[in-house]
Amino acid sequence: MRCCYPVAKLLHRVVWGRMLRFSLIVIIVSLLVLGALTALLPNAKEDEAAVLRRQQDSSSQLGPNLFTLIMQTFNRTDILLRLLNHYQAVPHLHKVIVVWNNIGEKTPEGLWLSLGPHPIPVVFLEQTVNRMRNRLQPFPDLETEAVLMMDDDTLVSAHDLAFAFSVWQQFPDQIVGFVPRKHISAPSGIYSYGSFELQNPESGIGDQYSLILIGAAFFHRRYLQHFARQPEAVHTLIDETQNCDDIAMNFIIAKQTGKPSGVFVKPVDIRNLEKEARSGYSGMWHRAEHLLQRSYCLNKLVVIYGSMPLKYSNIMISQFGFPNYANHKTKM
Repeated sequence: MRCCYPVAKLLHRVVWGRMLRFSLIVIIVSLLVLGALTALLPNAKEDEAAVLRRQQDSSSQLGPNLFTLIMQTFNRTDILLRLLNHYQAVPHLHKVIVVWNNIGEKTPEGLWLSLGPHPIPVVFLEQTVNRMRNRLQPFPDLETEAVLMMDDDTLVSAHDLAFAFSVWQQFPDQIVGFVPRKHISAPSGIYSYGSFELQNPESGIGDQYSLILIGAAFFHRRYLQHFARQPEAVHTLIDETQNCDDIAMNFIIAKQTGKPSGVFVKPVDIRNLEKEARSGYSGMWHRAEHLLQRSYCLNKLVVIYGSMPLKYSNIMISQFGFPNYANHKTKM
């Protein structure tokens, strides 16, 4: 009996040692699994910026080959429906956002949907105040990096838009559009606003531009976030004049990039449909004070930002071999 005791004791120690090692292995594996599961859970301390970045990464999965059209409208429902129908055929268009500035008036969404289905979804966003800068909000419905902003009285051909979008993909940090304008400084340091016919009094060179109007243009959606964060004086200026939000956007992009704010694409087929509207509403550019007001905005923005960021460019990109290009006489 005595000879068996050491053997039993040894056997007990072996079994106990194996059980201990097995228990340690189970504990280690459990901790590893628990750590992996914890890593998959959202961090409670994650800030809003991180959430926004994740949302942007998710929306960017749509790819760089799509864009969203934003169109602000006021008192031109008949033309709006015509334009919405026209833009349904534009390649690479993901969605249309209509910024509805007819305060207290029902949108034509019901009529639009009743005449569907439509290949491109249209979202009507009713506003509470009729403001020019309503169109420059970072809309939650905006899911693409590229934004095409169009005025509600302007029709651009699908071919022109597809070509301009391909140009924007090469210049994604600038405005790419169809309507150029320029600023001119006098020796006194006062700035004037105008088109190509406005000559620089020092050089006499007229074939340059320094702004691209956003009423028919592509730009990156991040600039809508930048616009929302501008000094309150910028927003107040736009609200007081009901004008110049496009000039402010050119300032923002020129300051952000250090480059000319935009790239001019020569359109082949661009039309103004204002005279065809049954409402008879005329655009702001008909007002006698329109150009004076925009010169005023230029000088006010220089004061607000402390400098003139706009730079001149003479780049014009056109479509090679487009039919009837040489005979095109449309002016904007």
